[in-house]
Amino acid sequence: MAKVMNVGIIGCGNISQAYMELSSLFKSINVVACADMNKQAAEMRAKQFGLRADSVDDLLKADDIDIIVNLTIPAAHYEVSKAIINAGKHVYSEKPFVLSVREGKDLLRRAAKKGVRVGSAPDTFLGGAHQHARHLIDAGAIGKVTGGTAHVMSHGMEDWHPNPDFFFLEGGGPVLDIGPYYITNLVQLLGPVSKVMAMSSTPSSHRTITSKPRAGEKIKVETPTTIHSLLEFESGAIITLGASWDVWHHDHTNMELYGEDGTLYVPDPNFFGGELQISKGKKLRGKMPSFAHALGVPNQKHNQGMMANYRTAGLADMASAIQEDRPHRCSQEMSLHVVDVMVSILKAGETGKAVKPSTTCDRPAALDNKQARAMLSPKPRAKKK
Repeated sequence: MAKVMNVGIIGCGNISQAYMELSSLFKSINVVACADMNKQAAEMRAKQFGLRADSVDDLLKADDIDIIVNLTIPAAHYEVSKAIINAGKHVYSEKPFVLSVREGKDLLRRAAKKGVRVGSAPDTFLGGAHQHARHLIDAGAIGKVTGGTAHVMSHGMEDWHPNPDFFFLEGGGPVLDIGPYYITNLVQLLGPVSKVMAMSSTPSSHRTITSKPRAGEKIKVETPTTIHSLLEFESGAIITLGASWDVWHHDHTNMELYGEDGTLYVPDPNFFGGELQISKGKKLRGKMPSFAHALGVPNQKHNQGMMANYRTAGLADMASAIQEDRPHRCSQEMSLHVVDVMVSILKAGETGKAVKPSTTCDRPAALDNKQARAMLSPKPRAKKK
């Protein structure tokens, strides 16, 4: 098998630019084609990045494509991923993987029958900051983790996204949209979830878009926008997760893990990098010593300054895993378990009853610095922009 696997992308919206730009950082993948129901969107991205613009059907049939990345809206993830699998190609989906456990299990059965792999974002847990947290936990730096908190709260997407409608439809909301980053990171740090409790609300039935070009338009809210949940892990740890798009300002940290010997403060799992802090007993050690990791090196300028952004790392790891015949880290089993946990949270919030997820998974293998460096291209392939 070729050392580089050719990749096609279905869905040429906002997120596609990151995949097309950052894929060149990794030596195991090469994006060669894209497709979208909107032909003009595909042609625009193709011209921007020097790709081939195909129809969806042509991309599914293309002999030169090994993996197809599904970047469609969440409500279309299942059907599009099913079509990719039925075409005999590996599929890597943007989060959330699917919107129900039934859909996820069906995709896994189809993939097994076809002999193809299924993977899913998020892959930010492969970043240097979160692999550092994994290293500290595995080394017993704070003792056994017994509890913690995680908070992902803002006032929604309508003030910056040009078409924020889908964030507020069924399949959207803060748990299914942003929750995958937090829950996936918790699973890679602590293992699978055994029970969920939650309360949820929808304070506003409509939202007013303030971003261009649709400023002033009202959109209907069809999913809870505030959810507070308790996650019990098989390890015994109990984590409070607050997810809301009804908060203007707060002072909660992104993630705190409480161990028998200390506390670990983990940065936002929406990003690859960030600063960790740790306490030994009551004494805060302050800024952590540097932890060398190739996927934690700042490489992109943002409003906040230089940040680490290695999106497509999970896709690249899956491509390498296919060739090396080993499990990939953004696995179908973990992705399905995370979906199971998220829909369990929503069900618990709706019913007021505790819900036990019907799936489980293994923690993905840690990614050390040597392995991370081996993923990167010595000289990233140039892409048009």
